[in-house]
Amino acid sequence: MAHRRHDPDVCGVTAAIAVIEGKWKTTLLWLLESGPHRPAELRRRVPGLTEKVLTQALREMEADGLVDRRVYDVLPLKTEYSLTAFGRDLAEALSPLSDWGHRRLDRLADDGAGAREATAS
Repeated sequence: MAHRRHDPDVCGVTAAIAVIEGKWKTTLLWLLESGPHRPAELRRRVPGLTEKVLTQALREMEADGLVDRRVYDVLPLKTEYSLTAFGRDLAEALSPLSDWGHRRLDRLADDGAGAREATAS
């Protein structure tokens, strides 16, 4: 059986989600939208993200064609990650989903405020 990322008989949404599934990939995609970042920068900006998990996520994203890894021939070694055109396409496709998510959070906050007001009366 083919993995969901490569199975031509799977729903397109499922195939897209398979590429970004995991706790950190959408956050990394979002951060890399602003431009190239070194791994240490990414770790500083994402509390709780370990070096091992960051490396694994970035390697998977590189294998899926979402990020480009550039190693500079300097000492100490300098590595930067940036989005590929394919990664930027995915980020653009996720933008409406992000907007929906923010609307949902606003709605939950409004519902929570309404519930708190009702119990206070």
